[in-house]
Amino acid sequence: MSFCSRELWSYSEIARHINVQPDTVRNYRRHGLLPDPDVVDGSGHPRWYAETIRAWARNRPGHR
Repeated sequence: MSFCSRELWSYSEIARHINVQPDTVRNYRRHGLLPDPDVVDGSGHPRWYAETIRAWARNRPGHR
């Protein structure tokens, strides 16, 4: 049996994954450089599935 990771990441987890500050990730979103959130939690905080961010990070400009 295979399990797909459905872990949701916040700005902090994304920042840690791509080695930047959380404010940098917020700026990416503000400028349309981050994928749309997969989920917005009950408090209004955006969250992304880990696999969404991993795919984005592999293909983001300047990261080849």
